[in-house]
Amino acid sequence: MRKEGAVDKGLRINERIRVREIRVISSDGAQLGIMSPEEALEKARGLGLDLVEVAPQAQPPVCRILDYGKYRYEQSKKAREAKKKQTVIQLKEIKLRPKTDEHDFNFKARHVERFIRAGHKAKVTMMFRGREMVHTELGRRQLDRLAELLKDVATLEQSPRLEGRNMTMILTPRPGLKSGDGKKDPGGGEGVSDAQAQDAPRGGKAV
Repeated sequence: MRKEGAVDKGLRINERIRVREIRVISSDGAQLGIMSPEEALEKARGLGLDLVEVAPQAQPPVCRILDYGKYRYEQSKKAREAKKKQTVIQLKEIKLRPKTDEHDFNFKARHVERFIRAGHKAKVTMMFRGREMVHTELGRRQLDRLAELLKDVATLEQSPRLEGRNMTMILTPRPGLKSGDGKKDPGGGEGVSDAQAQDAPRGGKAV
């Protein structure tokens, strides 16, 4: 049984319930009717349990007779289970250049697909240097090509947009995408094996 007057996270229990009348539910879910908090608390104490206000906004407020320690444990357990089921979506970045060769392009396209299939978003950044800024349309074509290759698994959240010397787009998993849906090789062949992928070049921190 909880200490008298104890309160946790806004829940009022036992002597903290200070209203004229409440609707009471027993520990087994039975409706005990409307009574004063004092009368309900006496019933709870007789069972070695607590009186907990579970619906303060109701008229009158609804209180339940229960084991508060067990109640807190069950609520905490539900919260942990719900947290485990939450999917944490990350934004992964891939960097390209207007002159990225075909092998590199296909290799990085497979990385984007892998991110997407894992449920993450992918930010694709086209980096321009020097006179490449004169022909940004070349980089735009690369981004459009990548979006087209991955259209079976990804949709455009942000179309290619030029910001300073970089042009970026964001791809997000297609709704209802499951692992294996629309799988194809971005290069048009049978795909890159894990062994080949390990031998492929990488540039900088981003892939």
